[in-house]
Amino acid sequence: MKKPKWVVEKERDKRAAAAETIWLFGLHAVRDALLNPNREKLRLITTLNALGKLEDAVAAAGMTPEMADPRKFSAPLDPQSVHQGAALEVKPLNWGSLEERCVGGPDGVAPRVVLLDRVTDPHNVGAILRSAEVFGARAVISMQRHAAPETGALAKTASGALERQPYLRVRNLADAMETLKSMGYLVLGLDGEADRDINAALAGKRDRAVALVLGAEGPGLRDKTKETCDALVRIDAAGGFGSLNVSNAAAVALYASRDA
Repeated sequence: MKKPKWVVEKERDKRAAAAETIWLFGLHAVRDALLNPNREKLRLITTLNALGKLEDAVAAAGMTPEMADPRKFSAPLDPQSVHQGAALEVKPLNWGSLEERCVGGPDGVAPRVVLLDRVTDPHNVGAILRSAEVFGARAVISMQRHAAPETGALAKTASGALERQPYLRVRNLADAMETLKSMGYLVLGLDGEADRDINAALAGKRDRAVALVLGAEGPGLRDKTKETCDALVRIDAAGGFGSLNVSNAAAVALYASRDA
């Protein structure tokens, strides 16, 4: 009997994920990955100078680095990568399921999560992970396709946050939003043309779990994503300058949505 298409695709994705590795680069990204016990580390390449700066982390990870000439750095990186003499091959992190990561914690603080609708720039996603960590978001949730995967560029921009801030990849963003609704989340989509600002939408509701949905710069949220939101909200701006970069919008929205 022929397997359904969705079963074939799921098995294919699972095999691809099992075989996938990532090259992290830069001192901050490599150090934090070396110190992360949950990160499966495969191969470390450093220059002598970089090893001197990473010696404690390398010892903690129990790895034996391959030494490289700084003029002929041997890691398979883009020539434009600012590697600072350090590169680490790793497996992607497994953060578990959306339900596990987005459930309310014992601290009594209403959880916040960020969902990204086709945000593909790794630098934007890295910056969003940093903001999510700073403001205590439970997770950043993106799509498996048409989104930024874990890459060295993303990790370098995240400046270590990729090792600590859950970054979940889902097959269908609308389904993830519906799951969050069933868990009690208020799902708010960021849209510059929305009638209400984020503070007005959260009036009297700051004790609720909140999911903030942001779209790619330019196209913004897709129609299906907008329809699935509980409400569309804007970030108030002085004058008519325009819109924020998506990573800046995420930081402002997380700050504005605090439950305190």
